[in-house]
Amino acid sequence: MTVAVPTKLAPAAPRTFVRSVTAVRHLARGGLLSLAALLLGISAQLLLISGIQEHSAQHAAFDELREQLALGTAPVSQTDQQGKLLAPGTPVALIDVPRLNLNQVVLEGTDSTVMTDGPGHRRDTPMPGQAGTSVLMGRAGAYGAPFAHLAGLAEGDTFSVTTGQGKAKYQVTDVRRAGDPAPAALASGKGRLVLITATGARFMPAGVLRVDAELISAPFQTPSAVIRSGTLPESEEPLAHPSGVPWPLVMWLQALLLAAVAAVWAWHRWGRHQTWIVFAPVVAVLGLQVATRTTELLPNLL
Repeated sequence: MTVAVPTKLAPAAPRTFVRSVTAVRHLARGGLLSLAALLLGISAQLLLISGIQEHSAQHAAFDELREQLALGTAPVSQTDQQGKLLAPGTPVALIDVPRLNLNQVVLEGTDSTVMTDGPGHRRDTPMPGQAGTSVLMGRAGAYGAPFAHLAGLAEGDTFSVTTGQGKAKYQVTDVRRAGDPAPAALASGKGRLVLITATGARFMPAGVLRVDAELISAPFQTPSAVIRSGTLPESEEPLAHPSGVPWPLVMWLQALLLAAVAAVWAWHRWGRHQTWIVFAPVVAVLGLQVATRTTELLPNLL
């Protein structure tokens, strides 16, 4: 007669270990959800939402500039009527290029943040229509891509730029890329406008495209410059990135990660339907904010 010997049962896994594994899984899932929301938000921002934002900003800037033109208070120099430097983003001109069906409000400044709302005027150059070389820069890919088709201009094409001093007319003389010779020095009292954007694939800039245009109307009175050439920060140069630590992006990223972790936790506690109802709008809004701040870090001509 055999006697069964009871087998020794393995000790149960500690609850703390199970909880720690569960917490790690929640964090991993939250991180993956954050990454998915970020990538989706950036794609939507670049392909669709940025253009809508630029269109809306252009409407507001046009209304502001039109009112100032009617009242005779539109900017005509680097400073306002109180002698203070124009704030970045101030509407200063309206460019109309019939060949490209381009009609855009030009804003003061050329850093990435300003140019999310439209083309920018380089602050250390004269206003369009004045004597000297004025420079306007615009994006070729995101945020409406107002200067995407500059390469379609050809020698002899004409366009106009309206400022607080009136309408200035220009004629294209050259379309330049990297390595092409620069135009001859400008004669005293003459005016020139250089339009700048990026070349290459839409979201992969490979260089800078410049369109030179000579002023063919009478030049306006040219005030003395306050910002001298070569004194602008690097963030306002062609294809430049914003300078400094992007604290708004850091804060929005933290908020997105916390919301994603909370959503994963709620999925197990409340259920999928309740989680979708509560957290889907929150994660979508945070993802869009992160995407917006991320695209602002891209080159200003993209």
